[in-house]
Amino acid sequence: MGLTDAEITFYTSWFYLPWVIKPLWSPFLDLLKTKRWWIVAMQTLLGAAFAGVAFTVNTSWWLQGSICFFWLLAFSSATHDVGADGFYMLGLKQHEQAFFVGIRSTFFRVSWIVGKGGLVALAGLLQETMNIQMSWALIFYALAALFIGMSLYHNFILPKPAEDSERGGLDATSLLREFGATFVTFFEKKQIWVAIAFMLLFRFPEALLNPVSPLFLQAPKHVGGLQLSLEAFGMVNGTVGVVGLLLGGILGGLVASEGGLKKWLWPMTIAITLPNMAYVYLGFVMPTSLFAISLAIFIENFGYGFGFSAYMLFMIYFSQGDHKTSHYALCTGFMALSMMLPGFFAGALADWVGYDWFFVIVMVSCVFPFLVASLLKIDPEFGKKGKE
Repeated sequence: MGLTDAEITFYTSWFYLPWVIKPLWSPFLDLLKTKRWWIVAMQTLLGAAFAGVAFTVNTSWWLQGSICFFWLLAFSSATHDVGADGFYMLGLKQHEQAFFVGIRSTFFRVSWIVGKGGLVALAGLLQETMNIQMSWALIFYALAALFIGMSLYHNFILPKPAEDSERGGLDATSLLREFGATFVTFFEKKQIWVAIAFMLLFRFPEALLNPVSPLFLQAPKHVGGLQLSLEAFGMVNGTVGVVGLLLGGILGGLVASEGGLKKWLWPMTIAITLPNMAYVYLGFVMPTSLFAISLAIFIENFGYGFGFSAYMLFMIYFSQGDHKTSHYALCTGFMALSMMLPGFFAGALADWVGYDWFFVIVMVSCVFPFLVASLLKIDPEFGKKGKE
């Protein structure tokens, strides 16, 4: 569509903001409507926003229009997360929550494969018979119909738990007081600044790599990219990569439950950093073999999925105690911020030094995860199966 890497990464990084600030408005949602209502309403709004993107992509003001509707998508999705997470706990009994947690996670990953792989590949196929704008417009109109259809379906099919009611008895003053106490107790925790540094820097190499990687895979060869077609890109990045991420995450969860977070922290730190060498290989060698490219992407994503387990476990560990749900929400805000901030300059840095040397810089930045991991003090029993 004519944007530079610097512009793409700068604009898209802003879309992390709703997840950064989500804890600021989530406590107030129950004062207004039920969690069920927020789920259905946000799905309807997501459908409308997708239709808005589809409508604007063919106009002369497509950039401004798309950004506006993507902002609406981001805020609607973040609000939907709040409602869905709460409804999951209210609508299911404890043993049902345990049973469905794996299914829920699987469908979340499947949505990644469909979104990053299937839809991109479909757009590539459509572009063989129509222009870029029209192909993406059809994709977004289809998504709009899907989400509006889901909102209608869920409006009738979702249960109505008695616990899911508007908390009209709560006044804003008492809620604000409790909200303030959540922040105060969070910043009074032991090792708070080390924890914040860990949450911001443990994924720093991946935060640099994440927005630039898809641009590199599709960029023309004369600028140092691999020039994959949309169909090949959808398969490599959206299918092979996500499968690697999923398998790495599953293995990370399994081994951490056996040995605990402290035992596996260093292996996971190595896993989340060293596989980035795969991109150094791709950047300098620029292989044409789709198998070689797919293998490199799989290795990097598998390592990230395995190492990211340590990050997720640490957030759970650090959130223990009073206000643990609210404290975990604050941790997820720092998690989103850790991806948002490096994205602002990652594309400009790649434009300046080239893709090959950008990946070398990513490897140099791997010192940060090792540094912050070395500062953590973790209970050796945390995370082990059978330990509370």
